[in-house]
Amino acid sequence: MKSAFEVCIRAGRVAVFPADTVYGLACDAENADAVRSLHTLKGRDPGKPSAVMFFDMGWLPPMGPRTTAAAHSLLPGPVTLLVPNPGRHFPLACGDDPEVIGVRVPADSPLAGAQVAVLQSSANLAGGPDPRTLDEVPLKIRSGAGLVLGAGPLPGTPSTVLDLTRFEAGAWSIVREGALSTADVASRLTA
Repeated sequence: MKSAFEVCIRAGRVAVFPADTVYGLACDAENADAVRSLHTLKGRDPGKPSAVMFFDMGWLPPMGPRTTAAAHSLLPGPVTLLVPNPGRHFPLACGDDPEVIGVRVPADSPLAGAQVAVLQSSANLAGGPDPRTLDEVPLKIRSGAGLVLGAGPLPGTPSTVLDLTRFEAGAWSIVREGALSTADVASRLTA
């Protein structure tokens, strides 16, 4: 049986949901109208890339062997991985560079197992503070969403964004340090 979240996403609507870090917005990653709605609701530049979130590790796109091993050492967890996208999967999430995609699988998600791939962003107005509680999600966003799911207070620190586009050659870098420290990332990548 499909969850209310999956029904909302498949209907082309935007959902407010609890991730493992902050409250987020989600829509069908392959529905241009839904992606446009998310960007409008948030006031986000549509040319800016977004991550694709999966709720099951089996949904990750194909990656090289080293990158796949790195993904499995870091996910599920509070990290967004920028990985090569030679198959140009989920182009609506890629911004101006369809050869790179951001992927995310949250840890301990109440949506674990959901059978959807969502374009996701934090549930704030563009440039605003990341919402730790549902009350911190702007009313404009909550009232414009097709579904609002709460789960109490969240940690409040966004995911760490990690560039693994050259990880097959051993290179990686932190684009934004967030919930997972650089030291934690380094220890997982060398384990």
